Amino acid sequence: MTSEAGGVERAENTIEGRELSKWYGEVIAVNKITVSIGAGVTGLLGPNGAGKTTLLNLMVGQLKPSQGEVTIRGRRPWSDRSVHQVVGYCPDIDSFYAWMTGLEFVVAMLRLSGFLGRAARQRAKAALELVGLLDTAKKKIGAYSKGMRQRLKLAQAIAHDPEIILLDEPLGGMDPLGRKQTIDLIRTYGQQGRTVVVSSHILHEIEAMTNTIVVMNNGKILAEGDVHEVRELLDKYPRKVHITCDKARYLSAKLVEFDDVVSVRLERDGPGLLVETVKPDAFFNRLPELILSNNIDVESLTSPDDTVEAVFKYLVEEKNR
Repeated sequence: MTSEAGGVERAENTIEGRELSKWYGEVIAVNKITVSIGAGVTGLLGPNGAGKTTLLNLMVGQLKPSQGEVTIRGRRPWSDRSVHQVVGYCPDIDSFYAWMTGLEFVVAMLRLSGFLGRAARQRAKAALELVGLLDTAKKKIGAYSKGMRQRLKLAQAIAHDPEIILLDEPLGGMDPLGRKQTIDLIRTYGQQGRTVVVSSHILHEIEAMTNTIVVMNNGKILAEGDVHEVRELLDKYPRKVHITCDKARYLSAKLVEFDDVVSVRLERDGPGLLVETVKPDAFFNRLPELILSNNIDVESLTSPDDTVEAVFKYLVEEKNR
């Protein structure tokens, strides 16, 4: 349904999950999730294995809930197949016929949605143009790069002009230009009033698309709301930093002078030190000048705690306090 302004009617673009669970034997992939998603772009953020793909599959109707329910505009996607007319889904995994061309694939998907003949070809070409694949539309999919396959999956998801778009890690494998074009397209769909859900395990990718996020880990929702509030929480996460340099003892003496550095430990064997800071952004902003002004030769700088899994473990601990 379109509004007078030409966009999609916002009131109907709502996804509701109520006490939603999905388990496989003793493995719980989604655990009693209650969530409401409206118009615009919503980022679904979490490390690999958090349950993001399972949640999206429940939303699109590819999986039946073990408990609870999910509805799209009041309809259950598992039992009401008419929902598929208004939903576009871009999965994380590839599932193509390599002998097909990109155009043939999108046309085939449109035919499954009820479009025939010239209408299917016109819509397919329009979708391929939107994702930057029109020039390679007649190329065999088997010759496509990872990034091209990602864009092809996006093309089939949007070709039937859906009101609700679910995208599972859509930027994986794309080159910088493809990533920018895809981010711009996702933002445009959100501005049109469509409901777009984008999953990712990379915070800055989500930040480039939206301010609204849902944070998941271990099948549960840890936080939801404005991305800046979550960013502030992440910035409080204490970070360990390992530095290998030629003046480790001298650098350690300099670092302990700062209030945000809670510990510095020199390695017994080797020219390294391990620093723990409670203000990682301030620490990393200050470090380059400190190294240059003291003529320190740094061989390596790594953060063993600076992984998605470690950050989300911290969020879990904070939530349970």
